[in-house]
Amino acid sequence: MHRRKFLTTALLGGTSAAFLSVLSSNRSLGQAVAKANEATSRRLAIVSRSLEIQKRPVKVFGLVDAQGRPGLTFTEGETFKVTLANELNEPTLIHWHGLRPPYEQDGVPEMPAPKLRAGESRDYEFPVGAAGTHWMHAHTLQEQNLLAAPLIVRSATQDAQDEQEVVVLLHDFSFTPAEELLARLMRSSGHSMHGGRMGAMDLNDIDYDAYLANDRTLDDPEVVKVEDGGRVRLRIINGATATVFAIDTGEIEAELIAVDGKDVEPLRGRRFPMAMGQRVDLRLQLVKGAGAYPILALREGGLERTGLILAPAGARITKLASVGSAKAPTMGFDLEARIKAKAPLVARPADRTLPITLTGGMGGYAWGMVSSAALTIRRGERVHVVMQNHSMMGHPMHLHGHHFQVVGINGKMVSGAVRDTVHVPPMSSMTIAFDADHPGKWAFHCHHLYHMATGMMAMLTYDGVA
Repeated sequence: MHRRKFLTTALLGGTSAAFLSVLSSNRSLGQAVAKANEATSRRLAIVSRSLEIQKRPVKVFGLVDAQGRPGLTFTEGETFKVTLANELNEPTLIHWHGLRPPYEQDGVPEMPAPKLRAGESRDYEFPVGAAGTHWMHAHTLQEQNLLAAPLIVRSATQDAQDEQEVVVLLHDFSFTPAEELLARLMRSSGHSMHGGRMGAMDLNDIDYDAYLANDRTLDDPEVVKVEDGGRVRLRIINGATATVFAIDTGEIEAELIAVDGKDVEPLRGRRFPMAMGQRVDLRLQLVKGAGAYPILALREGGLERTGLILAPAGARITKLASVGSAKAPTMGFDLEARIKAKAPLVARPADRTLPITLTGGMGGYAWGMVSSAALTIRRGERVHVVMQNHSMMGHPMHLHGHHFQVVGINGKMVSGAVRDTVHVPPMSSMTIAFDADHPGKWAFHCHHLYHMATGMMAMLTYDGVA
């Protein structure tokens, strides 16, 4: 059986179909679908849904399409024409992480659009942009309760690559409401909720009840049907609110081919750290007759893990514990320093340099971004942002509306990845560069939800934008 035919059958018959819409490789049908998408708006609903986590029924949030499937899939060149409907009994709003909408449609509450009221709908329309692995999520504490979903833009030629796509959305989950988690952190007086001490590096300030891959723990993981000896493209999204993961491909070596939706020079390995908000695309060439392949996400500095299993028909599935035997490594610059963009920025000197100091600590739980320069830029400028992390926690820094290139690590100039979210480890520095080609008012913040909520968020404004 041809791999594309196998993939269509396997994915539509399995759980992963909920996370990936497989488009027909028939060109005329694909063109018809694209035209239909431009003519009519897709419906995306913000809903409440039921899950079972650790044998306990829970109510969580979700983002589903008109067929009730999580997330949305587009093809590059299409129009993001979406009607967002809030079916919750509380207000909320969704950010399109990785896309470049007009800033009025970016999805940060009151910047400038208000939240969607309960029962309200709102229309969005802008170019979906280039192919890439993206996601969408609430820009509020509601994100903690799984208000997130994949947002995939496939290339027009992707079907010809003859590989199966598997989308993995990672999350951390607590039975305790986010508001109470935040209140506990702010009462911590110098101690993290896992017992860390102020003055030492704090890897994790919350111990979660569960760690999820596509809404499931390793106690009952998703098993994805794959072709024996086939090729797989993993699109992995770290949708966690406060957890860095290391992706572990185990016995099979993977090829890193994209980060944050942007292609990179292929890089082989078995461990790939990723911070909150980041995405990695991994290509796997499965070995015929080798059996099942666990793909694990290891919690930074901890024993906890989650993941799913890739399994050819008839493969033996081994039970995996949600706790491993050795602590996962911490995330530094080891991988970041090796990644090279396939399409780096055109070399040019900086027109403007913005110094930003990342501050804060567990004492009183207050975090911030301090700059000696106004965060105001002009269209057409090449902008460098120099981030100095003076805190004892790492910060995944996300700039809305732009992609940037990593050009400096601890004072050493590099030609690194093009990203939209970059991890700045404790007591380190990072320089990023971008072209000011998308006027607006753009959020720039730490993607640790509780750091953002307590002050680590700023506004980057183009000169003349009211």
